[in-house]
Amino acid sequence: MPITVGDLLGHSQIGVYVSVVGDVLFIPGSTPKDDVERIEHALGMESTPITIGGSSLLGSLMVGNTRGMAVADIATPEDIDRLTSYGDVVVMESSVNAAGNLLVANENGVIVSPVVPEEGLEVLSEAMGVPAVNTCIAGDDVIGSLAAANDKGVLLHPDVSTVEVEIIEEVLGVPAMVGTVCFGSPHIGAGLVCSDNGVCVGGSTTGPELNRIEDALGLI
Repeated sequence: MPITVGDLLGHSQIGVYVSVVGDVLFIPGSTPKDDVERIEHALGMESTPITIGGSSLLGSLMVGNTRGMAVADIATPEDIDRLTSYGDVVVMESSVNAAGNLLVANENGVIVSPVVPEEGLEVLSEAMGVPAVNTCIAGDDVIGSLAAANDKGVLLHPDVSTVEVEIIEEVLGVPAMVGTVCFGSPHIGAGLVCSDNGVCVGGSTTGPELNRIEDALGLI
């Protein structure tokens, strides 16, 4: 399966800029053509250019699956109207608005930062059509930056606890492994973006890290 290594818009944190929501690849409209083609090839998807509230930080601002998604409240009415063509949209408000930093989703479930209250879990579960459960990763609330999942596996921060792993595997319905990106960074979700077909990861990622990523996400 394809895997591509390289920075995007001058940064190794490619997962901050690119978001795979179900079967849709969202990418900043400012992305150079060569990078668009590289990412599309690796993930096996055609891209949709978009910004959220004028921001290119798509990976930090949106997350979801084929049935629905959550997006930060900086999204404009025009952004939300456009996104509704891809599924139900939940606008996350106030101090819990950075959806991509607070959620990890696939077609089986969504794990949610403990900063999101119980009523938020119900709304997210209904929109995405899957169970939504609170958990930390390695004791940290910003779980979206510490994990990456597809429908084959999930890669997690190396310090994730056994209890956290059990919750994550049950909710997402896939096996978990630990690893790093970008020469030792535990911020998995910030450093890569994945589909069921491939991975794009920051340019400083090492060979052993790539092997771990491919294994964890079922790409070999």
